[in-house]
Amino acid sequence: MFKSILVPIDLADTDLAKPAIATAATLSQTWNGKVRLLNVLPTTPAMLAEYVPADFDAQQRATSEEALAIVANESGIDAARISTAVRKGGIYHEILEEAAAVSADLIVMTSHRPAMRTYFLGSNAGHVVRYAKCSVLVVRH
Repeated sequence: MFKSILVPIDLADTDLAKPAIATAATLSQTWNGKVRLLNVLPTTPAMLAEYVPADFDAQQRATSEEALAIVANESGIDAARISTAVRKGGIYHEILEEAAAVSADLIVMTSHRPAMRTYFLGSNAGHVVRYAKCSVLVVRH
């Protein structure tokens, strides 16, 4: 049923992603599927571009790729069934683009407990749920 599972991860708070990774691991094992971990880097604002090193984007990408590799290794998912990707841009847009690129059957993501301004879901999770062309499982943290 779920052959391709996408798990977006905020590397600034990997503890938040652990329930989603565990859920994806269980589902991928049950359905013999693959898991894709994704981190989305924000675009550097143009007004700050002149103040950062010329290779800032490359450094940021390399750091994210290394951190994702560590998360993947610690996930307990067989190395042949897990992959990683780093994209740059708007969070929910890039999640949806990656889901389409890997033909994801399911997106598993975590969301903080709701506050008054985002009572039902966080804004990124809400956008993904609304616009994804595949099933989305939101795991509350």
